[in-house]
Amino acid sequence: MDIKQLIYLCNLERERHFGRAAEASFVSQPTLSMRLKNLEKELDLNLINRGNNFEGFTAEGLRVLSWAREIVAVYEGLKLEVESLKQGMSGTLRIGVMPQCSVSLAQLIKAVSEAHPGLDYRVSEVSADQLIEALSSHSVDVGIGFFEFSTLNELRFQLVPLDDGGVDVVYHPDHFPQLQDIERMTAEQAVTLPLCLSEPSRYFRRYLDNFFRQSGLELHPTLESTSIFQLMQGVFVGIGCALVPRGHLIDEMHPALKRCPLDITPMSRHAALVVAEGGRATPLAQHFFTAAGVWLAQQALNKSPPAAQ
Repeated sequence: MDIKQLIYLCNLERERHFGRAAEASFVSQPTLSMRLKNLEKELDLNLINRGNNFEGFTAEGLRVLSWAREIVAVYEGLKLEVESLKQGMSGTLRIGVMPQCSVSLAQLIKAVSEAHPGLDYRVSEVSADQLIEALSSHSVDVGIGFFEFSTLNELRFQLVPLDDGGVDVVYHPDHFPQLQDIERMTAEQAVTLPLCLSEPSRYFRRYLDNFFRQSGLELHPTLESTSIFQLMQGVFVGIGCALVPRGHLIDEMHPALKRCPLDITPMSRHAALVVAEGGRATPLAQHFFTAAGVWLAQQALNKSPPAAQ
């Protein structure tokens, strides 16, 4: 058994097709098939259901695949760490982020880049459950999302809490001039508006749906999308208003838009920046975590009201 066989197995899971898995592995399809058959022979197990095409993994194959994913992720992390040792504080940091989190990732990266200009970034949007799994398997170095802190402590992650500033209703005043006189919007007022919302599978959307449902109300979005860009375009042209976590958007990018706080209970989960525990986090991840923590603390300080005289 060697690492390439496990990489081929993981690529086959991702691509669900022998030809595409071979392309992703930079080998020919016969080579990939032969190496996987050799792996099955060595383990004395059938891992793959074969027909005219790929038909999934056997029960034994799924068990082996779970180990392969972790081994390959650790291997990739090791390669990144070796590169960082060779090049100093430079390399590519892999960030997994939940959509519509309560911080602008671009601003955070920009601030850290001033302290560590040699870092490059690869950002992936993932769901809440995928993010914990990705952090545990080392397929991402840093996670930003909504978590239960007890779970993070059990899994021995380092975390920096992110400020939960609440939820804003974002709208274009040319299309919704009546909203400019509202200082704080109630749930009853919000459900009367046409809304541009993320799809129901997203954690932030589930949080909104649960809140309104418990209030005896139901959201009826005019526009749903996985793309924040499409949602904000919808707000700009007047299709509807958006409900977004405060801190998620950069106001200067949307100077024509206005925002109004929504009267809503806090989330049960907490927003946080997360990396593996000290000693398990890669040097790149640890330096990013430290620099990000300093910037976030400064941002929180800047938002704090002045002390009474």
